[in-house]
Amino acid sequence: MEKKLTKADRFAIAFRHQFLQGSWNFERMQNGGWCYAMIPAIRRLYDTDEEQRDALRRHLLFYNTHPYVSAPVMGAVLALEEQRANGEDISDETIQNVKVGMMGPLAGIGDPVFWFSLRPILGAVCGALAIAGMSIGPVLFFVLWNVIRFAFLYFAQEYAYNKGADAVAMVSGGLLGKISETASYVIMFVFGVLACRYINVQVSSLKVQIALDAVLPGVLSLIMLLACCFLLKKKMSPVLLIMLIFAFGMVGCLIGIF
Repeated sequence: MEKKLTKADRFAIAFRHQFLQGSWNFERMQNGGWCYAMIPAIRRLYDTDEEQRDALRRHLLFYNTHPYVSAPVMGAVLALEEQRANGEDISDETIQNVKVGMMGPLAGIGDPVFWFSLRPILGAVCGALAIAGMSIGPVLFFVLWNVIRFAFLYFAQEYAYNKGADAVAMVSGGLLGKISETASYVIMFVFGVLACRYINVQVSSLKVQIALDAVLPGVLSLIMLLACCFLLKKKMSPVLLIMLIFAFGMVGCLIGIF
């Protein structure tokens, strides 16, 4: 009888996969969380204690990638484990090589897509709601972020599971680079719009401000934004930058510039 992972098994794996970094260590990094996520599959696919122990051992090897984009790796490995349990000649080395081969390229898009694009955009939108006096802003951020995060973990795992070996070819191709590049363009566009909306620098002289608005509206705000970007690029601490802006504003008010 063919052994097959059920949808309930795969959902349980995706749920456990959320805790990938729960037992992070300096030697093998995310191996404990990965192995914990694999347990429902191991129980379903292997009957004897010896087979289950062997499966646990091979999934306790080194593993490290972005915790969200780990989902396609999990899906591809689940497909391989299923094939192995049904008698196909798939070695421990093959499974580990697939993990290692996918985790590196995928890690490179995790930060641009999630940390530098999706999360800041969502935070900015919900923060704008909070600034406008809508208390639902923080709640909406919490709910939407976790829905998006888990939905990606589950559906990306399902996609890679159904694609099997084709998922490895997808990662090794140029698709990931295009995703990362597109994410960079999106974040630059969105933050340009948000900067125009929420950064407001004005001088105390009404005549000067009117003249600036007539010739180059928003130029002071643009200068402030570019200066912050420049300092961040020079590795200035964001906390120090915030303190610097605060001090600059206070001094400007005291001497009558702003």
